Amino acid sequence: MSPIALEKEDHIRDAEFNKAMHGKSAEVQGGLRALLAKDKVAHNAAIDEYWKHWDNKAAEDETEETRKARRDEYATLTRHYYNLATDLYEYGWGQSFHFCRYAYGESFYQAIARHEHYLAHMMGLRDNMRVLDVGCGVGGPAREIVKFSGVNVVGLNNNNYQIERATNYAKKEGLSDKLSFTKGDFMQMPFPDNSFDAVYAIEATVHAPSLEGIYSEIFRVLKPGGVFGVYEWLMTDKYDNDNPKHREIRLGIEIGDGISNMEKVDVALKAMESAGFILEHNEDLADRDDPFPWYWPIAGEMKYMSSVKDLFTVLRMTHIGRGLVHRFVGALEFIGIAPRGTQKTADSLALAADSLTAGGREKLFTPMYLMVGRKPADA
Repeated sequence: MSPIALEKEDHIRDAEFNKAMHGKSAEVQGGLRALLAKDKVAHNAAIDEYWKHWDNKAAEDETEETRKARRDEYATLTRHYYNLATDLYEYGWGQSFHFCRYAYGESFYQAIARHEHYLAHMMGLRDNMRVLDVGCGVGGPAREIVKFSGVNVVGLNNNNYQIERATNYAKKEGLSDKLSFTKGDFMQMPFPDNSFDAVYAIEATVHAPSLEGIYSEIFRVLKPGGVFGVYEWLMTDKYDNDNPKHREIRLGIEIGDGISNMEKVDVALKAMESAGFILEHNEDLADRDDPFPWYWPIAGEMKYMSSVKDLFTVLRMTHIGRGLVHRFVGALEFIGIAPRGTQKTADSLALAADSLTAGGREKLFTPMYLMVGRKPADA
């Protein structure tokens, strides 16, 4: 693989674009209400900047050059993806942008929280540890982990809009004294060496152009003896890049989820070792013998629903629910209420859901490959 070219950060540019596109919509209740409050000109610019990486680039025509172009612009690609998708994520899924395992009789949001608790447990997080959340989204997992383990969390994010939403949510829940958020690129973190007792990432480092690069940067900011825990998105050993169907599934996940370069399990394990971590635990949690598969909500398989509270969440994930959203936002876009490209963004999330489900059913993909590594005490 060619060396990764790190994008130069421009916080002033990003802040100005955030103000232009999102205005005060970060203060609006999440979901479609916030989505409809965008500036159309700025939204159009985000659409063009994101889709230039994907339009007219089919799986069978993919080359190393096209993948390198995405890796080289990983920060811009990811930032604009979440400019476009954040409100739809909150509408369809909630404030914790990740998958999880499910137990019998467990509601959707209980399962989401348990998945976060399990990572904190495996890492041994304790009261008042200083912890970094890499790629914190709108702060759902950070708030849960603060409440569960009593740690102090700094959330790192390269998207201003998500930082504003996360900050507002923390204030609303009375957690501002335990939780703060910083704007920055996780490939070049704005923290000194040896800054944190622990670092975690929940389905976020998949956006990195190089797993070795991001894990090495995490190693740098960890204190000696500190722990790093991650739920990683990876293609499994069953994935064959020479298989057109496999490649189409991978590309569908990447397009719909703003990913520049998804890797296989062996690459992630080697990256942890190369970064300097002592690997204490590694396991594909998607291979656990659970009663329900991790992908059932996005597959719209209502037979697995354990609580009536989950009805509307799951309905939004069914093909009928997605079809309604497609038509609704398309109509709003047609009459000029929703910005151009809103329907295309919603459709890309539907493509991702179908590709993730296919990858899960065929065991080609996992969103929860758990790795817990420790920085040596003498490092």
